[in-house]
Amino acid sequence: MNPRIKLLRTSTFRLAALYLILFAVSVSALLGYVYWNTAVLLERQTDETIRAEVQALADQYRIRGLRGIIDTIQRRSAEDSGSVYLLTDSSGRRIAGNLNSLPAMPDDEAAWIEFPLDVEKGSSRERHIVRAFHADLAGSFDLVVGRDVEALRQFASIIRRTIYYALAIALVLGLGGGLLMSRNFLRRVDAITDASRTIMAGNMAGRMPVQGSNDELDRLALALNEMLDQIESLMAAMKEVSSNVAHDLKTPLTRIKARVEAALRSGSEGEYRAALERTVDESDRLLDTFNALLSIARAEAGQSRSGLIPIDAASIVSDVVELYEPMAEEEGGTLVSDARAGLMVMGDRQLLAQALTNLIDNALKYGAREGETPQITVSGAVEDDKVVIAVRDHGEGIAPEDRGRVTDRFVRLDSSRSKPGNGLGLSLVSGVMKLHKGTLVLEDNAPGLSAKLVLPLHHEAS
Repeated sequence: MNPRIKLLRTSTFRLAALYLILFAVSVSALLGYVYWNTAVLLERQTDETIRAEVQALADQYRIRGLRGIIDTIQRRSAEDSGSVYLLTDSSGRRIAGNLNSLPAMPDDEAAWIEFPLDVEKGSSRERHIVRAFHADLAGSFDLVVGRDVEALRQFASIIRRTIYYALAIALVLGLGGGLLMSRNFLRRVDAITDASRTIMAGNMAGRMPVQGSNDELDRLALALNEMLDQIESLMAAMKEVSSNVAHDLKTPLTRIKARVEAALRSGSEGEYRAALERTVDESDRLLDTFNALLSIARAEAGQSRSGLIPIDAASIVSDVVELYEPMAEEEGGTLVSDARAGLMVMGDRQLLAQALTNLIDNALKYGAREGETPQITVSGAVEDDKVVIAVRDHGEGIAPEDRGRVTDRFVRLDSSRSKPGNGLGLSLVSGVMKLHKGTLVLEDNAPGLSAKLVLPLHHEAS
């Protein structure tokens, strides 16, 4: 596309053109109002002055007679005030005034007239326009009183030209400014477009250019860069998950294959049965892994966010603790609940219960030191407009440098590899918190681990 046509078709240029039209209309209205209140007002004042002089001369004629009006006209005609006077008799002969002859008269007895008048300016003569009022006096006398309005007309002409020039300058400057803004806007849009095409070509490290002006394009570029960072992170996580899934599934599948081949070679019915039973166990563990991955994916994708409802998290804590108390007692430990009522959150009951279940299950597995029994406390309270559900144990805990990566998929610390598990428990908890706009916080319990579910407090509508 031609760059000039492309420039004219930008939304910025259209907005600038629309604004220019509105600006031109506004300026025209403003200047028109100024013109009306200057030139038109001056003309109106001139007409009122002429009408007042006609009335004054008519009064002189009525009071002092012909001699009185002649004296007044002669005296005023001698003044260089720009006024024009003429008094004629019934035959049109001039009696008094500075006008030589009676101009062409309209058919009306009293009316406004305009006519040209040659005025001496030094050694030259100029043609001016005179606006006058013609009146009939008693005794068949004609009276014409007027003023030289050439200066007034020139002033009005200057105002009109000023209006035209102002509009022309405004249009030129507005059009130029619109083109300039459109060019700058188009250049930045083209830069974003080029960056997008580079990223689509496979360069995931590319980012949208940011000028630092913090305008709408910078905010858009920053938002897109944040999105690209998230996409890059998700793609890296997907690659890591694919690698981890392949690695973690290879071993059990290899065991299943070896066990089945050994049973087939033995030909013993007992070997067949034992191989099938162990295969079922391995299959159950594989299904648990896949189910956990699917739950994490659904939680992180936010597919269930529309189904969140107001619930009291204290009831979830009570139900889960009641379910796990017998398991803790079987291991000779304790599971104590200290959750206050009124822990209102917007959530999915099943997912929140699953997250709490995973934390308690981890505490039962890893929450006791060698030779000790698990001592677990589950608490719930409102802190700073947040609902905090904490699961605390007295085990080995998690080192500070490892707390950031234990929520990744398939991550298992060296101390936990001897225990059953797939390394997806805390990943699922983290995904559930992301769905609920909350966070999973891992802290030192001195000794042991304190795992907290921090959720926004839901305020009931009044």
